[in-house]
Order: sequence, then structure tokens, then C-alpha cells
Amino acid sequence: MSQHPLTQHETVERLFASQEAFARIRRDLHQHPELGFEEARTAAIVAGYLREWGYEVHEGVGGTGVVGVLRQGSSARSIGIRADMDALPIDEASGVPYASQHAGRMHACGHDGHTAILLCAARDLAEQRHFDGTLNLIFQPAEETLGGAVAMMDDGLFVRFPCDAVYALHNAPGLPVGCFLTREGALTASSDRVSIRLTGVGGHGAMPHLTKDPIVAAAELVLALQSIVARNVPSTEVAVVTVGMLKAGEAANVIPDHADLRLSVRATKPEVRELLKQRIGEITRGVAAVHGMELHYEYEELVPVLVNTPEETRLARQVLTELVGPQRLQSDIPSGFLGSEDFAWMLERRPGCYIALGNGNSGPSGCMVHNPGYDFNDGAIPFGAALWVRLVETSLSRGEQA
Repeated sequence: MSQHPLTQHETVERLFASQEAFARIRRDLHQHPELGFEEARTAAIVAGYLREWGYEVHEGVGGTGVVGVLRQGSSARSIGIRADMDALPIDEASGVPYASQHAGRMHACGHDGHTAILLCAARDLAEQRHFDGTLNLIFQPAEETLGGAVAMMDDGLFVRFPCDAVYALHNAPGLPVGCFLTREGALTASSDRVSIRLTGVGGHGAMPHLTKDPIVAAAELVLALQSIVARNVPSTEVAVVTVGMLKAGEAANVIPDHADLRLSVRATKPEVRELLKQRIGEITRGVAAVHGMELHYEYEELVPVLVNTPEETRLARQVLTELVGPQRLQSDIPSGFLGSEDFAWMLERRPGCYIALGNGNSGPSGCMVHNPGYDFNDGAIPFGAALWVRLVETSLSRGEQA
């Protein structure tokens, strides 16, 4: 068997023979992206392949989620591996020949690649069957809206399909193909959303003394909120309070009666997340009171900090070291990285580990995710699939548990 220049591990070498077949599947999914909880076509394709390979298939889990179950041997041990399936509401501008055929929808985050990776691993695991226990493959909807993981768990995911531990990956543009990144502890940030309406008294722009101007109050609030990270969060911690929307008024000579703000709030530690929540509320209420505004305030906690558990992270790093060598395994998160991931909810219910997979740094696949020019790098498929195959075989080894 010819060896790939990045690895000499037999599992990766074997899966390189499958790369083109699963790249075709990935590109078909790329042409037909589906938004969160609308992944009917994708789910049907996934379910069809899993049935063909001998899995027990459960559809409609948490809406459009699919779970494939494969049992081997007599062990009571179990493992769950998750891939997300949904796309983003973006018009594609990648220029690839298999670009999205649907305006306003695009696989701009590589979930088509994550699905293809898990399918590639699924076929190999079904053919090889070098494990003893139960394998649960979780194909999740609606990761982009940060609701799919909770929907599947609310539908009894871990009751119906018990998992001793759960794992997931995400492609990482800028990290070379064949490289991985993971570490124990916090890996991705919490993500919260704040909605604020300041209601005052509108009137003529020439007579502001007869009004209570919500625009002035909103402007002061925007500036005051920026003091939280600068003056309340320790300089050794990472956090963001972003005012992403400020909307008020329609005409230059009219003072409106209300102003709306939307905030994105992120932190990499639970205690910092709580501090941000507390201070945003205090400052907003204070500014509203000073300006005589009525306040409508809603703080929505979307996803927690994603925390990899020690034992499962050590296992993942052991497998990755064997697959690609220690020189291609990183643990340092890029400075300022504050992406969020709803797999964090699963890790609050079960131990596990989340892993970044190199997506390359040149061509369309070098674009950052959520960019209209992004594309998943098909060269990463065998590396991701090999990770899942070896993780299952090591975790559910036929001897003593690893």
C-alpha cells in the first residue's frame, strides 16, 4: 500500500483509499445545504448509508437527527460520536463547481465535511468490527442555531442511546491538514444573547426638551458596556461584549420613542460568564433609570463553555499521537478564539472531548468558517475518519478498557 507523506499509520492509509468516494458524498451534501431542523434530505442520505452498512437506524431524534447503533461483542461499554449536519443562511461565493444550488443557503462551516467524515468512519467500523461494545453515531441537526444538541437530549438521546463518553470534531481553517488541536478543560467559549429595548418619549427633533430621547440613552449604554471587559474582567481572562445591533428612529428631525439593542456575550470561564451577566444587567438598568427610560431586558444563555474532561481528552490525545505523531498535535488555542459550540451541552451531560481538525490554509478551504468563500478540504476526510475509527477501537478494546 502506498503511504501518504503525512502518516504511516495503517488506519489512515486504509481510509485514504475511501477519500474520493466520501468526497463525492460531501460535495453532494454541499450542493444541497439545509438549515437547522430542515435537514430532511441530509438525514435521509445518512440513514440510508447506515442501514446499508448494517447499523440499527433511528430517525427523527430531536427533529431531524439520526442515530446509528452498531453492537459488537458482549461488553456493556458504549461510546457516542457526533457530527453536525446543518448549513448557514449565506449566499455562496466559493467558486467551486459543486457550489450550493440553493440561494441563501451554504455549507459555510464544514458540516458537510463532518458528516462525510463520520460516514467514512461508520463504514470502516462496520467492515472491520475491531471493538467490543456499543457504538452510537449521532448525526445532529441545528448546531448553527445552538439548539440541536438540546433538542436531541430532550428527545431522550442519552436515555435511549447510553454513552459512557461522547466525542465530536470541527474543522479548523489555518491548521494544516493532518494536524489536530485539543486540550483538557475549556476549549470553546460560552455564547449568550441580550435583547434590550429602551422606551422613552418621542417628539420633534427641534424640541428635545419635551422628549425622553432613547437614542442618547442607547449611545451612553453602548459606551458603558465596553467598560465591563476593560475594567471588570481580569486582564488574564478572555471575554467579549459586542453590541451587534442598535436600531432607532427613521428620520433626522424625529426623536423616536424607543431604541433596540442586541448584544453577543462570550467568555471562556463559567465564573467570567456570570460576571458579564451581572454587570450587563446592572449597567443597563442604571443607564435606563438615569435617562428615565422604560426597560425591556432579556438575557438568553445559549450555550455554556465547552469543557473537555481529563480522561477522555487523554484518550483522544493518545490516539492522535499514534495516528499523526506528537508534532502534529497542538494544545494551544489561537489567541482571541471565542467560537462557541452546542456540543458543550452534551459535555455537561456526559464526559467527552471536542477536537479541532486541520482544514488547511490555502485555496477556498483556507477561508475562515462562516465566510461566503469557504469550502471544506476533502483531504481532511481520512484523517478525521481515522481518528474516529481508532478512538472507538481503543475505547471499546476487546481486552481491558483503555
